[in-house]
Amino acid sequence: VLALLLVVAIVCASDPELERSELDAQRYLGELEPEILARNNNATELSWAYESSISEESLKQRNDAASRNANFFKEVARELREYDYNSFKDADLKRRIKKLTDLGYAALSEDKFSQLVDAISRMQENYATAKVCEYRNDTNCNFGLEPELTLKLAKSRDPEELKHYWVQWHIVAGKPVRKDFDEYVTLNREAAQLNNFTSGAEYWLDAYEDDTFEAQVDAAIEQIRPLYEQIHAYVRYKLRKHYGSEIVSEKGPIPVHLLGNMWGQSWDNIADITTPFPDKKLLDVTDEMVRQQYTARKMFEMGDEFFTSLNMTKLPPTFWEKSILEKPKDGRELVCHASAWDFYKKDDVRIKQCTRITMEDFFTAHHELGHIQYYLQYQHLPSVYREGANPGFHEAVGDVVSLSVSSPKHLER
Repeated sequence: VLALLLVVAIVCASDPELERSELDAQRYLGELEPEILARNNNATELSWAYESSISEESLKQRNDAASRNANFFKEVARELREYDYNSFKDADLKRRIKKLTDLGYAALSEDKFSQLVDAISRMQENYATAKVCEYRNDTNCNFGLEPELTLKLAKSRDPEELKHYWVQWHIVAGKPVRKDFDEYVTLNREAAQLNNFTSGAEYWLDAYEDDTFEAQVDAAIEQIRPLYEQIHAYVRYKLRKHYGSEIVSEKGPIPVHLLGNMWGQSWDNIADITTPFPDKKLLDVTDEMVRQQYTARKMFEMGDEFFTSLNMTKLPPTFWEKSILEKPKDGRELVCHASAWDFYKKDDVRIKQCTRITMEDFFTAHHELGHIQYYLQYQHLPSVYREGANPGFHEAVGDVVSLSVSSPKHLER
């Protein structure tokens, strides 16, 4: 027993050299933090400039900054790997170093990193600017995803018109960038392997820090499958009743273009068809919002009031000064998909959303403000922690907020 205690004492004794190394690593990260924040801020500003006004110049500036940052973080990772950080006592320090030595795409060579960034940029630009012709009107070919096609998929009940928009948009959004996508998949896999993963999928899953994550997802899907199959069958029945058996089969899949959404991910917009009680008025405050002359700003102000009523942080003045809450009328191309942004500076958070005066966008505004609250709540943390607890957490926060806001009691206000 005495011998065992002696071994434990020796193992637990402090190592002066390791302690000095740990203190040095702490000092290095402290000195590094302002530089990381400044680089993240600059990269985010350039991304914002590009997505707010798509041009070759703004694209070049964004991609050049991405390449510079990749080289910077590659050098940081090289220096941090000089430390035997897995032997450090400070768990937080070990975690911060591990996150900084995980290079992601920056692990690629400089040329391949540029190829990857360029491929992603071409896909993003094509997605944001893709246009289709109006149904049965080839003289008007300026229908973009936001707001024209989104509204058409939500409101039209002509199956051929819906099919036209769904098919044509997927052609113009996908076909031109097929080679870019192939290149992206190849380089994504290579980057994953350089980070000691076997595939891009394995690398993405690693961010959840749970070896049983896939099994948990499979179990959750199996748990809700019986309910989903019943809902699917019911919706298919109602759509078949509305459109006829020639368009919607009795037992086959539901044609996705009939579901009120370009991706079939949300079926809210076909509630007028699927409601089990047609004589009961649907909960949709869109008309009332229009009648009361709501503006995009008012929708976000109500969202701000919602969060402050929960004793959360009020939106800073810069949010209102710098956000884009409506589609600009100057004809510029921009990424209209709603998004929330953290600029890695105190209280510099923004939203870019081509807001329509609809109940759906009212919920979306609250969803995006959920992201903003998350940014504000963790802005005091080191830069490596200024992200969701895992890749799904931000969306979970936003959707929980949207669910709360969608209650009839809240909408009556």
